Amino acid sequence: MAALTHPINLLIVEDDPDFRETCSRWMTRKGHHVASAGNGQEALEVIDRQVFDVAIVDMNMPGLTGLELLERMKSSQVETEVIILTGQGTIDSAVNAMKLGACDYLTKPFPLDELEQRCMLAWERGQINKENRQLKAIIERSQPPSKIIGESFRMREVFRLIDRVAPTDKPVLIQGESGTGKELVARALQQRSLRADKPFVTINCAALPEQLVESELFGHRKGAFTGANEDRPGLFEVADGGTLFIDEIGELPGSLQPKLLRALEDGSIRRVGSHKERRVNVRLIAATNRTLSDEVAAGRFREDLYYRINVMSLELPPLRKREGDVSLLINHLLGRDWKITEEARRALEAYHWPGNVRQLRNAVERAQILANDYCITIDDLPVEVCDTGDQSHTVSRENGHPLTIASIGQARNATLESPRLEDLERSHIVDILKRENGNKARAARILGIHRRKLYRLLERYGITDTAQN
Repeated sequence: MAALTHPINLLIVEDDPDFRETCSRWMTRKGHHVASAGNGQEALEVIDRQVFDVAIVDMNMPGLTGLELLERMKSSQVETEVIILTGQGTIDSAVNAMKLGACDYLTKPFPLDELEQRCMLAWERGQINKENRQLKAIIERSQPPSKIIGESFRMREVFRLIDRVAPTDKPVLIQGESGTGKELVARALQQRSLRADKPFVTINCAALPEQLVESELFGHRKGAFTGANEDRPGLFEVADGGTLFIDEIGELPGSLQPKLLRALEDGSIRRVGSHKERRVNVRLIAATNRTLSDEVAAGRFREDLYYRINVMSLELPPLRKREGDVSLLINHLLGRDWKITEEARRALEAYHWPGNVRQLRNAVERAQILANDYCITIDDLPVEVCDTGDQSHTVSRENGHPLTIASIGQARNATLESPRLEDLERSHIVDILKRENGNKARAARILGIHRRKLYRLLERYGITDTAQN
């Protein structure tokens, strides 16, 4: 049997006051936290106020019997391991107790040190059940970690801070624009922490309706609200012993901010619809794309909570400020089997990526779907990327300056839709199409635009195959 790592929260339910007091004193001297009740009804009232690891329940009590109490506890999904005591041990009563969910069965009289050993075994069983619930929740909620790619100066600084911050047990606040990889950094912090083998559980406050955030974080009791058909632990309980990652914490409703603050300060939580305190040991990692100091100044985020979660902080740079990392990311996302033309690569590297790494990943995945022969070309990229990519083709000259569709568009905007520039644009497109014998793909490349944009311009100006001849 493994050594006990902390005291057991123990409830003794026994109608014999002398025996109850003897057991209570013994277990208290052994360092356990002991509460007692003289009958089944009194036990239910105590259980409603406090969470216990193990309950020692006498089978033969007046009023609510031990088996009836056990049945009530299990039907209410009380997460307490129950040891049944009786002075009239029979096989039938033992079988009934086990069927109803008891984890052990002890016949009076017995040595008190045996009682403690049975309680420790029951506690260990409860820990295993709890870990199984946590693992199930992790499998349902978590995704496998991904490697953080980057060699720029700014990312090397992020890696340095991760190595320094991870081994501590302090809360961490990760700030950065959407799509910069805040969850990846949170996972890296957890993997390098002393809680690496414990649960890593995530919640995104922006992805849930306000009324559900509290239930997700703290759990709820059956009947607490419409649709609460059973007791359910919250993510704080699922993450107990491990790490809880709260993404977009700036979206946390103001009504929940005091509850989160208390959970961080002393580990106390309450399920929705319950007044029972539960204790958890969780490391918090939070992330936001907002400037929380501004949110505090505007009165939308509690100042004391801000300082509590901002003990350690990491600032993630946007992709446009990570010199050289776009090319590395492209190679990583494509893998060994894919190729990309230099024209397409230059377009990807030139784009400013307002959606950061997430947008780049989506663009590459989209291009892979459209590409032929495992090679991505400029025509496979999104229009917005191509429009700001390589437009170095010289397609004509006016007053000695290179002329592209992009430059014509800029001039048109500056001159409030000048009819002359529209005529020039239409004429220029027709000329290029004639020169390329109607090949729209080559014409689009020469014009410095995406093929789909060329089709839109053909439709806008009513250019048909007949008009090209």
